[in-house]
Amino acid sequence: MAGVQTAVALREQGFTGTVTLIGAEPHQPYDRPPLSKAVLLGKAEGSAFDVDFEALGIELRLGVEVLGVRPADHELDAEDGPVPYDVLVLATGAEPIRLPGAEGVPGVHLLRTLDDAERLRPVLARQHDIVVVGAGWIGAEFATAAREAGCAVTVVEAADRPLAGALPAEVATPMATWYADAGAALRTHARVARIEPGEVVLDDGSRLPADAVVVGIGARPATAWLSGSGIALGAHGEVVADAGLRTSVPDVYAVGDCASFPSGRYGERLLVHHWDNALQGPRTVAANIIGETPSVYDPVPYFWSEQFGRFVQYAGHHTSADTVLWRGDPSGPAWTVCWLHENRLVALLAVGRPRDLAQGRRLIEAGTELDTGLLSDPGRPLKAAVV
Repeated sequence: MAGVQTAVALREQGFTGTVTLIGAEPHQPYDRPPLSKAVLLGKAEGSAFDVDFEALGIELRLGVEVLGVRPADHELDAEDGPVPYDVLVLATGAEPIRLPGAEGVPGVHLLRTLDDAERLRPVLARQHDIVVVGAGWIGAEFATAAREAGCAVTVVEAADRPLAGALPAEVATPMATWYADAGAALRTHARVARIEPGEVVLDDGSRLPADAVVVGIGARPATAWLSGSGIALGAHGEVVADAGLRTSVPDVYAVGDCASFPSGRYGERLLVHHWDNALQGPRTVAANIIGETPSVYDPVPYFWSEQFGRFVQYAGHHTSADTVLWRGDPSGPAWTVCWLHENRLVALLAVGRPRDLAQGRRLIEAGTELDTGLLSDPGRPLKAAVV
């Protein structure tokens, strides 16, 4: 997404030079969200972007892995030889974290690429017993698809609740009931000791039947190939970009899942592994490459997830909040959590309340002061709480 959108944005903003898009996968560039939904369930054959690269004058070099970069020489080292550049945009995304000891074990799957989804599709069609390792966003979405396909699903999570790395306990805990409602088993405080043929063995000795195992325990920036380049990396292995998404070396930008950026809005550096970040950031990169009107990247982060019959949306960044307000009952089908700092909305999570999300996102962008009494009334629109 980030690479394609950068190439398209350059053309849309009037760039007339050569644009080359290099990718290690052999497939036409594609969108990832359908992989855990329509593609996985066989409702769609693929999710290629509807972009006429030839008409836009964008050269695609597919199935080419880039092995390194030499900024002083303005050259990439690719499998098929060196590639010179005037300006380089790093949009390598993130790669899934692998389960230790599961490398090469038959029946163990990841879900990140089109090939991953195509390998998993017949597994779901055969209605196997499936164990999902990790109750994060991708684990929940895969479990949802597997239950829809008629598979028996057990999700094991090392933490005490789903989404432990993303949401506070008071918000994530009500979501645990969604698994049972959908007919999936959720085992928390559960760590995988080893995977044997047809079984997952947990560290407490219990054994779970598993014709297939799907690992969804997080992702890390795909930046190992930058070793020795001099391009500064952060604590999570991400490229450290500035407010214009420039890296620490001249003529190199970074965008999407592989890069962090300083947020003036939130007063900290953000590393956002979500689709909307890969959609929005390229416009800033393109503007700064062209250079006519310097652009700063400081979005309100946004993502969504479809799981267990619920549409979950999140906007903002909640770590600075001093107040948490609920709109609606978390045991019900539709509710919203609002995080505020000094009576200004900094983040919200909306379950089945898309209007709350749309209005809340605008209120976060505006930094408007809100009446917390009015805000907590789920019968009133969010915007009615503006002071």
